[in-house]
Amino acid sequence: MPQYTYEVGDIVKMKKKHPCGSFEWEILRVGADFRLKCMGCGHQIMIARKLVEKNTRDLRKKA
Repeated sequence: MPQYTYEVGDIVKMKKKHPCGSFEWEILRVGADFRLKCMGCGHQIMIARKLVEKNTRDLRKKA
């Protein structure tokens, strides 16, 4: 499993989709917890770093 370096502005593709249908989340805050914003509906969540690392399928770096 690849080791990702997470940075603010990156787009994370998760294993499970959000109820709105989107798999992609923008990283707004990095630390012990991440703040993620759904790319589909704009909903924001706080989630533990361990859960993000476990459920990441792909990471797109910001332009």
